[in-house]
Amino acid sequence: MENKNRHLIALDLDGTLLSDDKKISNRNKQVIAQAIEEGHVVVIATGRPGRASIQYYQELQLKTPMVNFNGAFVHHPLDTSWKGIHTPMPLPTAHRIIDVSNEVKVNNILAEVQDQVYLDQYSEDLMSIFQGFPEESPYIIGNIKSKLKNDPTSVLIYPDASQVQRLRAHLNDYHAEVIEHRKWGAPWNIIEIIKKGMNKAVGLKRIADEYHIARENIIAFGDEDNDLEMIDYAGVGVSMGNAIDELISVSKHQTLSNEEDGIGVFLEEYLNLNKKNIII
Repeated sequence: MENKNRHLIALDLDGTLLSDDKKISNRNKQVIAQAIEEGHVVVIATGRPGRASIQYYQELQLKTPMVNFNGAFVHHPLDTSWKGIHTPMPLPTAHRIIDVSNEVKVNNILAEVQDQVYLDQYSEDLMSIFQGFPEESPYIIGNIKSKLKNDPTSVLIYPDASQVQRLRAHLNDYHAEVIEHRKWGAPWNIIEIIKKGMNKAVGLKRIADEYHIARENIIAFGDEDNDLEMIDYAGVGVSMGNAIDELISVSKHQTLSNEEDGIGVFLEEYLNLNKKNIII
């Protein structure tokens, strides 16, 4: 039975919920807590793996499923019996992508099987952006093609900026039927690859069905190209003030940037939250 007043609120992390120094502002936190208190369902939908998202999930005191790897892994951190989605890419496809990356001599390659991480070459710089590793799940470092034995949830290629266009053109020409690829913003220019058909909208639909929330009652916030399908799918797709032009063009609403509490400002107004409880 659908609750016509209840909304599903999907939050991208980087560039959206998080400030540029990777923090959740007090205002955003308070508004989100108020939305939850009034019965709305709040979820994180991110390209990050679970281990690099869980600290924000805990900070917001969420008790809901989470969308990771841009929809390739949808799970419930607090309920292992919840029927989620894990859709990795075929191992032979990953091996072909690794071969091409080696041919053009990219800086590094990283593959993830849920929360197990394979890194082709040791790199403190690259490891620094994949914080939050549990002690029982260390990196496996070394020749990634020989060590990766299972279908990976994602493969990340770290090329020089000059190699990005060539690599993405190759992925389009030879692998478009089996994979999706997105580029992270500067300074990394990392190309992230997951199985074809996976995106945040897939995960969001699974969660909306679970909570019997209609599409028109889905509010989604994003800023980058990995948010396109989610923003387009949501009944209330909201682009941040710092969003790329392509995302702004498909969004139905716009809000302020991630540095200006854009999520809190929009939710407070759109859901008519009790403003006297929000301390600015």
